[in-house]
Amino acid sequence: MTVTLEVSEGVGTLRLDRPPMNALDIATQDRLRELAEEAARRDDVRAVVLYGGEKVFAAGADIKEMQAMDHAAMVLRSKALQDSFTAVARIPKPVVAAVTGYALGGGCELALCADFRIAGDNAKLGQPEILLGLIPGAGGTQRLARLVGPSKAKDLIFTGRHVRADEALAIGLVDRVVPAAEVYEQAHAWAAKLAQGPALALRAAKESVDAGLETDIDTGLTIERNWFAGLFATEDRERGMRSFVEEGPGKAKFL
Repeated sequence: MTVTLEVSEGVGTLRLDRPPMNALDIATQDRLRELAEEAARRDDVRAVVLYGGEKVFAAGADIKEMQAMDHAAMVLRSKALQDSFTAVARIPKPVVAAVTGYALGGGCELALCADFRIAGDNAKLGQPEILLGLIPGAGGTQRLARLVGPSKAKDLIFTGRHVRADEALAIGLVDRVVPAAEVYEQAHAWAAKLAQGPALALRAAKESVDAGLETDIDTGLTIERNWFAGLFATEDRERGMRSFVEEGPGKAKFL
């Protein structure tokens, strides 16, 4: 299998495993979508880590496979390509990307689908599609601009240059830089901590932020208000407030 899902401590690790560079061919894209949808459904998965292994996250699409495709073939395939990444972005649970080595093209776009990105000090990220006479096609023009702003996104997309971990941190492309050997451990620990939180409230928070970014402030506030009020019907809300009153803040244990 080119992608696997392993669960431990409430954390599902979506692991890319297509040596040597985890090139994202069609089979890998389709498998990624299937497992992202499975992770979204499973009650024993409360948070997700995206991981490519110790040496490389994902170096991009399978260029040889793409070279053989003409316009008609890509018209048919491009929606499925985007859908595979969108399935990851829409996992209604916290998702952290553990980025080691190269995260280029589709690899960078996959990292953009996470809620949080922990990068190794050996990481290199970028959108080099322009060097192939193309643009990012798996969400890069949209998610990158929303994350780092349009000017910095255009710099990376127009030039196709790679950025090292320190620059990626400075522009907000990643959220934390750690020694490469510690990337997965820290990503899993972060996800495991969140996995102990209230699942419905975490889902509400994620969907409120993500949906709110796509609309105007008034609509975003309506989305937030509806989720906020709805959570008053949950056992987690009862548990959290009861614990606060009886034991003090931060001691509630959620199922």
